[in-house]
Amino acid sequence: MKTSKLFQAVAAAGLTGALAFGLVGCSSGSDSTSTVEGLTGGVAATVNGTEIQEDTVTTYIQKFRESAGYTDEESWGTWMAEQSMDPTTVREQVIDYYVGQELIRQAAEENDVKVESSEVDEVVNNMKANYDSDEAWQSALSQAGTDEETYRSSVEIGLLEQKLSETVAQPEEPSAEDLASYAQMYATAYDGAKRSSHILFNAGDEATAQDVLDRINSGELDFAEAAKEYSQDTGSAENGGDVGWDKLNSFVTEYTDALNGLEKDQVSGLVTSDYGIHIIKCTDVFTAPEEVTSIDQLPTEFQDAIRTTVENSNKSTAFSEWYNSYEESADIQINDMPENVPYNLDMSAYQTSSDSSSTDASATDETATDSAAESSSTEGSASTEASSESASTESGSTAEGSSASSSSSSN
Repeated sequence: MKTSKLFQAVAAAGLTGALAFGLVGCSSGSDSTSTVEGLTGGVAATVNGTEIQEDTVTTYIQKFRESAGYTDEESWGTWMAEQSMDPTTVREQVIDYYVGQELIRQAAEENDVKVESSEVDEVVNNMKANYDSDEAWQSALSQAGTDEETYRSSVEIGLLEQKLSETVAQPEEPSAEDLASYAQMYATAYDGAKRSSHILFNAGDEATAQDVLDRINSGELDFAEAAKEYSQDTGSAENGGDVGWDKLNSFVTEYTDALNGLEKDQVSGLVTSDYGIHIIKCTDVFTAPEEVTSIDQLPTEFQDAIRTTVENSNKSTAFSEWYNSYEESADIQINDMPENVPYNLDMSAYQTSSDSSSTDASATDETATDSAAESSSTEGSASTEASSESASTESGSTAEGSSASSSSSSN
């Protein structure tokens, strides 16, 4: 699978941060081409006989220019020069994007992989929930240079790819050696991790919280039993207030600061956050072994996280290998770029001095030119290869103050 420089630039501008599934530009199913001037008609490429319209590619590029603020020739030419691109390479990378989408659709159909509209609805509605109103949601879409119909299409492609990967890719099971190797690598990162439990009280219930804290400190009340009886965080209360390891979860700042000041078995004072009043107990501290020869030397939760990481990596590798083979066997035809597309311009005016020096040097040394070109091609190919990997994230309960729940609450 490939990620173009154009898509990377869009992501840097905050597009993929605002939306999900790496949403970029306009989908081939969108009819928004009517809003773009300078369309030429014609066919840009075919994928096993299925056409990708030139106007679809042009619309994508023009929408990107609009959303990124490169509507005039000066800013557009300057941006392309900074990215070591020109109109032809921009078009090629957008075509690659649509070719990838079409290959996923065709492969899904061949393997009887389908996505129901209700599945797309669920993803879209979950994303919408991060915004205060439909106006805010529509504004985010607009700022990303897209609309809800296009976003839904991108979500569908993402879900198709996930399901297709599960169907066609046959990942290797993680070996004990692989797991031990990863455990050695992650042990350093986990060193000093703290596990904790908490009791959460409503913000206005400080008197009760102080009474419970005093009874815990005097030994009259067991912390875990107090969590089951008093904590408003029902998810963790059932487990004696346990919220897991800080290196595997994201807590609100007040919680993290208080936990950092605790040693094993120590109990905090009253800690106030947006979720209420916490009493926190550090229940364990992980010290990494000097040498890890087996994953079993790490706590169970770390073992599970590492095993998931290795499994996802193996799945990603297996799917990438399958996709590359599928792409190589496809009949992909790319036609020449029409000269009159609206994003085309003469790039000679945007050549930098370093480019000019390079050109002069290459004119006097043909051998050096060939070597540099070969090196540049190799580096470019390496930089654009990216595998599609699904990230699995575990978050705690709302009262625990994970980053996901905190973000949702703040919106």
